[in-house]
Order: sequence, then C-alpha cells, then structure tokens
Amino acid sequence: VLEWHNFRVTRDADLEVDDDGAEDLLSALEQELTRRRFSRAVRLEIERGMPDHLCEMLVRELQLSDEDVFTLPGPLDLTFLFGLHADGPAELKYPAFQGVTHPDLQSKDDVPADIFAVLRKRDILVQHPYESFTTSVQHFIDQAAADPNVLAIKQTLYRTSGESPIVDALIEAAEAGKQVVVLVEIKARFDEVANINWARTLERAGCHVVYGVVGLKTHCKLCLVVRQEPDGLRRYVHIGTGNYNSTTARSYEDFGLLTADKQMGTDVGDLFNSLTGYSRDGSYASLIVAPREMRNRLVALIERETRHAEQGKPARIILKLNNLVDEAIIDALYDASRAGVQVDVVARGICALRPGVAGMSENIRVKSIVGRFLEHSRVYYFVNNGADDIYMGSADMMHRNLDRRVEVLVRVEAKRLKRRLHEVMELAIKDNTNSWALNPDGSWSREMAAPGEAPFNLQDEMMRRARSK
Repeated sequence: VLEWHNFRVTRDADLEVDDDGAEDLLSALEQELTRRRFSRAVRLEIERGMPDHLCEMLVRELQLSDEDVFTLPGPLDLTFLFGLHADGPAELKYPAFQGVTHPDLQSKDDVPADIFAVLRKRDILVQHPYESFTTSVQHFIDQAAADPNVLAIKQTLYRTSGESPIVDALIEAAEAGKQVVVLVEIKARFDEVANINWARTLERAGCHVVYGVVGLKTHCKLCLVVRQEPDGLRRYVHIGTGNYNSTTARSYEDFGLLTADKQMGTDVGDLFNSLTGYSRDGSYASLIVAPREMRNRLVALIERETRHAEQGKPARIILKLNNLVDEAIIDALYDASRAGVQVDVVARGICALRPGVAGMSENIRVKSIVGRFLEHSRVYYFVNNGADDIYMGSADMMHRNLDRRVEVLVRVEAKRLKRRLHEVMELAIKDNTNSWALNPDGSWSREMAAPGEAPFNLQDEMMRRARSK
C-alpha cells in the first residue's frame, strides 16, 4: 500500500419502472433495485489532501466531470455520529422525554379509553412527539383491529418502522375476518425493499394490497375505519402530517387529526375508492387533494387574503412546511406581500422564496427551526377576515408534491383545534433559540434573543406543556 484516501460516490437513485406496463410490479421493482448499486454516478466527494492523479483517475473511471467533484475537510460519511451519540455520556445528551397520552385518551381505572366513544363526542388533535403516537394513532388502529363491530380498515403506508405494530394490527384485523385494504407505496425512495416485504406479508395475511395510482406516488397519511353501530354504519378517520411510523414519531414533530365527522368520513371513503380503482376522482368538501386541485386551491386561498388586504380587511398567512419551491405559490405570496398581507413562513428545509426584498416581499418573513426534534408538520393558516381557515396534511409546496403525488390537506373545523394549531404556529414564529432567519440575499442568519428579550425555545415550551397535562 503506497497511499490511501477516502472518497464517496453518490449514484442516481431514480428507479425506471413502468408501473403501467409491468406485469408484476413487485418483481420489476426488485430487478431495478439490484441495478441501483451500479447506476450512473452523479457526485464524487473526496477528502481534502487527495493527490490530483488519484482524483483524476476517479473522475475518469466514474465518467464524471470536474464540476461533479466536491472536496470536504471532514469525515465524508457522518452516519457514524449515530453510534457516537448512542455510546456518548448521558450528561452530553438531552434529558429523556416521553410523550404523554392526550387528556381525552387517558385510561381510567387501568381501562384503556374507548377511542370510538370519545370521537363520537369530539375531534382529537394530537401532536407528536409531545403526545404519544402509541396511545393515540396506534391505539386507534389496535382497537379497530380487535373490535368485532369494525367491518373494514383502509390505510395508506408510505414509510413505517422495521417491526411495525401498525402492520401487526392490520394483519390481526384481516385474520379476524375484517376487510383490510392497504395502499402500500412500494416506490417510497430507499424504503422500497422494506415496503415490498410488508406488501407480501400483508397479502399472505389476507389483506387487499394496492400499489397506488399509475404514474403517481401515494404520499397522503390516511386511515379509515368503518364500524357497525346501532344507528347504522359510522366512519372514523385519522389524517396525519407524518408517516405511520412509531419510531420516527418519537423524534419527528407531526400533527394527527382523529375524527368521526360525517363529511370527512365520506370524503376519505371516496378518496380510498378512487385510489383502489373502484371509482373515478370525485370532488371533496373537506379535503384538498393533489395532483388534481391542490395548487389552484392554495393559490386561490392566498389570493383571497390579497383581496381582503386591498379592501382593508384583516389578512394574514402563516405557512409551516418542510419545503417551499413551487413558483405559482411563491408568486401568489409575493402578490399578497405587495398588497400588505403579513406572511410568515416556517420552512424546515428548502425555501426558494426571498423575503424582505423591497417592492416585492417586504411583508414576508421566513425562518427555519432546527432543534431536538425534526419539524415535519405541514400546516397552512389563513386569517380569512377573522374566520380563520386552517389546513393540515402531507403536502409540501414542491412540484413533486403538487404534480406527481397523491397528497391530502384537510380543513380543520373544530374551533378549539383551530385555536391550538394557530397558537403553535405563533409560538414557532416567536422562537429565538433554535431559529434561523432567511435573508433577502438567500443567506441564513442565526436568530438570537435581543437585549432585554427573554430566550424562547418552541420545542422546550411544547414539552413543558405536554408534561403539565
């Protein structure tokens, strides 16, 4: 050995599967996955100090150009940090936190709450990880699987945990004779192998497994339970912003709405019928569904705030999302800003909008919160002349979400839940501890408490509120 240097190759991860023409989609996808290891290289990362002759050899053999080479000073693969954290001393870690059970779902005399009885009285909004996924969403599906009065369960699965209690409950329900329909997105990037295995396991248990709509990924987070009750059939629904994954629910911030609202039950039932091929796309009263209508509906909601501002009425927009890059949405927000609408964007990842530009976006502020938990929820707030419209769901404002995925936003109706969502978004804007502000030139600046201003940490506040329950 004369010398050694580290390098790292990134390859094209897109899978070329014709989901319209493939006779066996699972087999076709498995064949494509075996080829991914040898797909086209798109990036070469090298450590600082690698000699030119070695870099040139790698560029030549990988069929790259000089523009594809990135020189980095530190370790090229940071996944070792997970192990470093696991073995690290306790005093350097966050204090342990366990999500609490939502007050409406707490057991009494060691008897678990009857979630269906609770939902017949009121809707429930849960926020993970502050409120437990296990005692809310998982309990909802577990109870549906064990309840003899439940006739059917329909669910979407995009990403789930390695040993999934959700999948176990669906298998239990199918084996008990219930109709179980599971829409498994087997093209969820880097989870393809796991999802293929889940699909086959569910099929063997007697579940009706569907692979979605041709040409689209199914990214929405939906569960529908159909139950026979004395006054007839009743539908119960869960609509979430995050995956049915009990592991990530402990570190990803997400909202979930549990409801027995008749209109939402009808809409989600119609959507499942469309996704499983039993009906054509329909219209929905309480949902906004991509790719058919979401961009146009959201632009219309922004334009309504613009008109209200021009008429001197209350107008305000708050968007909490992961990514904002869609041009039509951004242009509508610029128009709203010019009309005097105060726009706040809390974007965890990519944001192509430029705030604070004179004559274009002076009334727009953009911040990103990077803390203990991954800010993952998508919530859209419009003051609507004081009538408050709030939507939550699975969709970011990106081309892939609006054009190439089945996404769902649900309009939150209950006033107390709308107040809670609005309050959380205002608290996110208030954060001055874990926040970064986007500048007009596209750079980010760390936000700090001003002199005399108290530090405020959104995630610490949400944990404090959860513990107080």
